[in-house]
Amino acid sequence: MPAATPEPQPNSSSPPEDGRKPLFSARGLEKVYTSGAGEVRALNGVDLDLYPGELVVLLGASGSGKSTLLNNLGGLDLPSAGTLTYQGRDLAHADEDTLTRFRRDSVGFVFQFYNLIPSLTARENVALITEIARNPMTPEAALALVDLADRMDHFPSQMSGGQQQRVAIARAIAKRPEVLLCDEPTGALDVKTGITVLEAIEHVNRNLGTLTVLITHNATIADMADRVVRLSDGKIVDIQRNPNRRSVRSLVW
Repeated sequence: MPAATPEPQPNSSSPPEDGRKPLFSARGLEKVYTSGAGEVRALNGVDLDLYPGELVVLLGASGSGKSTLLNNLGGLDLPSAGTLTYQGRDLAHADEDTLTRFRRDSVGFVFQFYNLIPSLTARENVALITEIARNPMTPEAALALVDLADRMDHFPSQMSGGQQQRVAIARAIAKRPEVLLCDEPTGALDVKTGITVLEAIEHVNRNLGTLTVLITHNATIADMADRVVRLSDGKIVDIQRNPNRRSVRSLVW
């Protein structure tokens, strides 16, 4: 039985007013997983452009395709169909060596769980990245950007959940990536701690000009973004541009 034709999506390709070219461009992006029970269509014809310096929130319920889209953007997975380019370079058909270089040089990842090494201090956890990056900032500079200058020599067990997540953000940005991809970075945190983590992400986006894509199911977070992309059943159902980004502290929680 032939696959259903994806429904038309909201226009997501209009450039920002300053005429910047997109870093990422996706057209007709599909991802199909096959299991014993049949096919699961995680992405179903996604069209999306993402621009330098933006903060974009991907909003949707569990199973809407947010994480699958993020994994494709980050080179952690390949689409089943469609086109995906980064600065004009094809990612949809890239080999593993190309994807490894792309992830190492261009992308920082922040996940819900911090994935810090317990036997290393905050400084040493960040240094794991700076020692292999092309043009890194120092671990001290990266930790200072997330307001942890006074916790550099503490071990994860000596830090709160929010502090550990900020170490993870420092580790992700220390290589000066063009792209920061955040998958539910506050999902394991209470509201007060989550606000602190979101402020660190906001600070990195504004001060380093890093394209930042943040997954959440919390609609409150949407107001801190330049654009909000809503997904459902593997498709983009709505895209809104916020005329004025709100600071994290001004959001109503």
